[in-house]
Formats: sequence, structure tokens, C-alpha cells
Amino acid sequence: MRRLLVVIFLLLFKFSFSQNKPLLYNVDALPQSLMSNPGAEINFRGHVGIPFFSQIHFAAGSTGVTLFDIFDDSNPNVNLRVRNAIRNLTPQDYFSVNEQWEILSLGWKLNRRDYLSVGLYQETDVFSYFPKDLAILVNEGNSNYINQPFDFSQASFTAEVLAVYHIGYNRQINDRLTVGARAKLYSGIFNVESTDNEGVFITTFNQNGNGIYTQNASLIDVMVKTSGFASLSDEEDNTVDQAALDLLKRSLLGGNIGVGLDIGATYNVTEQFQVTGAVSDIGVMFQRSDVENYHYYGDYQTQGLEPLFPEVENNEEAIPYWDLFEDEVDENLQDETLYDPYTTWRPIKFNTSMEFGFGRAFVPCNYRLREEVRYMNSVGVLFSGVNRPRGITMAFSAYYDKLIKEKFGFRAMYSVDKYSLANLGLMAHRSFGNFNVYLAVNNLLAFANLAKANSTSLQFGLQLIFDKRKGHY
Repeated sequence: MRRLLVVIFLLLFKFSFSQNKPLLYNVDALPQSLMSNPGAEINFRGHVGIPFFSQIHFAAGSTGVTLFDIFDDSNPNVNLRVRNAIRNLTPQDYFSVNEQWEILSLGWKLNRRDYLSVGLYQETDVFSYFPKDLAILVNEGNSNYINQPFDFSQASFTAEVLAVYHIGYNRQINDRLTVGARAKLYSGIFNVESTDNEGVFITTFNQNGNGIYTQNASLIDVMVKTSGFASLSDEEDNTVDQAALDLLKRSLLGGNIGVGLDIGATYNVTEQFQVTGAVSDIGVMFQRSDVENYHYYGDYQTQGLEPLFPEVENNEEAIPYWDLFEDEVDENLQDETLYDPYTTWRPIKFNTSMEFGFGRAFVPCNYRLREEVRYMNSVGVLFSGVNRPRGITMAFSAYYDKLIKEKFGFRAMYSVDKYSLANLGLMAHRSFGNFNVYLAVNNLLAFANLAKANSTSLQFGLQLIFDKRKGHY
């Protein structure tokens, strides 16, 4: 278990220089708007995503530290750079990585008011708070921190890889209100989490005891839960081909299963003013297969070793002090491997926006179709957040949409969150007949030197959009 904890900590620290947060929310003319809000307005009669390329999304980041802080050549002492970075971070700082890869996506109008969509995507989500006390203890030891407790509850992280099957239904209630919902079936591939840990380690000066210092570990209770790792770590009975086949099987509902729900709505207050809201991934995963959990708990106090130097006769071995000390620690601080099933909750996401359109667009008249009013420009604000083990991570954004012409437009967005107070993003989309391509990037101001950026994100997609003006429903 100790080796697993060290490996997990190093992996999380490796990914700590980027962020997970909502990317540019897509303009409503694109099918991707349905993924952020199943109740988005639909102004096309169908879409088909290009398999494996309909959406590729990566977002990552950290609060409080960047790659530049670790690899700054102006300070040749890498150990000092790491130490300074650790000291500048707080237990409230966090690291995250999120990746989504859409494999299949399509939707079609059932009639004038109803739209049905189905799809499959793969998602990776990693989130960790910074365990500052444990990082200091590992990096510097306890000699400079006498009478200062090291809190094990600061260790809190989650990570999962899963495939998501979904089916969504969108209905235009009237000219003002559109609502939608999406049901999800999760197929778990990997999961690891460690939250709600407890315990304190403290070193105090002992004037009356037999040793100089007293080390006290009290109420230690650390649990690391995993699913999907145990079978792959069996090197003797597992080959690369078998591991790949096992991962494919899990993504095809052959592993742990979960269920979830997205809900959303769009309301046109006036012809120009629109309000939207959505809640995504209200879901649960049942970790029942390939489960292996590591539990470390107990209390222990020691005043150090007391060497004795008896006369050794007839080549007798010296007293094995270290072995005896390890046995004593193991008796009091126990390390167990358990195989009990457990349940995890998906990180719930929400977003709400207000948008005002102006610069009315005029489209060719067609007496067979009922055309909605469209605008060449729009401005809006967006509030978004993700529920994490210690609360909600929030973001606020203001954006401007511009439709250059009917088949080409862009969105500029300025975001404020805990990662940055100056995050400028840009998305552009272009249609060639029914074929549509879009590209979105965040944190443009940091592109001159990404090593100094606390966050970065990228989104790219290709799909076919069947415009209703090509014919009637």
C-alpha cells in the first residue's frame, strides 16, 4: 500500500500543472451544445458526428504552481525549487485533468418539436487536493517541525476512466421554452479514490522520557479504494494482448456499471434575451468488479530506539533493533488489503447563462418553413461549476458571439476562476455544405510560455449538420 500511495502522489504531482474546468461552451448552432445542455434550442434537423473525431476535449490545470516554478533555470537547485513550490501551496490548492473523446454521436428531429440524440464517449477525470503536510514530511522530514502536527486528512483525490453510453430527448414546449434530459449508462474501466482520511503525526520534545523526542501517530485511518487495477497488475498471468482485450471488454459494459442523468432547459424571456441552465452527471458508479482496497490504520507512540550492548559470546548475532522496531510498528499501525465493493458518485457539473442577441439576420424566404429569428451577434455571461470532495469549484465567464456569415462564426470568452483572473478563450466554427468543423482553445494569453500557465484546454470536433433550411421536416 505504501508504494501505491507514493506512485499515486507522484502521478498527481506530475499532472498538477494544468487544469480541468469547463471549456468554451459551444454556440447553440452546433450539436455540441446538447452535451453541455440537453435542453438547448435546436435549429437543425439532424447531426452525425464523424466517428472518433466528433469531439476531442482536453483540459488540465493547477492552482498555486506552474511548470515554470519547478523547471526555472535561473535557480539551478531543483530540490530548492520543489521545496519552495511545496511551501507556496496550501491544502486548498488542487490539481485536475479531464479528457473526453467522443466515439459516436448522432441525432435527428422526430417532428417539429422533438429531437432524439444518442452517443458514446470515453472520459478520464483526475482531481486531487494538495496534501501539503504529507508532502513536507516526505520531502523534508520532521526534524524542523517539532510540535507541529502533520494532518493526514489533507490527502484527498479521485481518478476514474470510463465509457459513457447516452440517449437524450429534447422538446420545444412552445416558442419560449425548450427542455431536455439525457440518460447515461457508465461502463467503468479504472477507478481510484481516497477521501475522508483521518489521523495526525506529531513529534514533540521529551524531557523526562528515555529518548530525546517522542513521535506520536494518533487515530490514523487512511483508505485507498481501487477497481480495475488488480487484474492488470498480475504480471505472471497477464499479457499486453490480454490487458488490451480486458480494457475493451470493460468499455463495452463488461466491468463496473453505473447510471446517470443530465437535465437542462432554455427559456426565451424576450425575442432577444435568453436564459439557459443545465445539470450534468447526476450519477453513481457501483464498483463491484476487480476491487482491491488498501486500509492503513492504528495508533503508535515511540521515544526512539534504546540500544543495549551486552557481551556477545560464541559469535552470537547482535540484537536486531530495526527488525524489532518494524515489528512493533506493524503491530500498532496495521496495513490491510480488502476486497469489499464500494460506491462512487460522479462529479456533478452545472452551468447557467444569460444571453442577449442583436444585429438581426435576414434569411431567404421559404413559405414552407417557419423560420426563427436569428441574430448576427450576441453577448452573454456564464456561471459554471463542478462538485468536488470538499465543495464546488466555480468559474465565471463573459463572452461575445459573432456570426460573420451564415456558415462561419466565432466566440471570444473571458473567464475568471481560482486558476486565473485573465483567461481569454476563442472558438471558431466553419461549415462546408453539411460538414462542420470547430476548434476552441483557452488561456490564449499564456501561449507565449505555457510553462507559466496554471491552466490550458483544447477542444476540436468534426460533424455533419443537416440544416432544416435544406428542406422541411
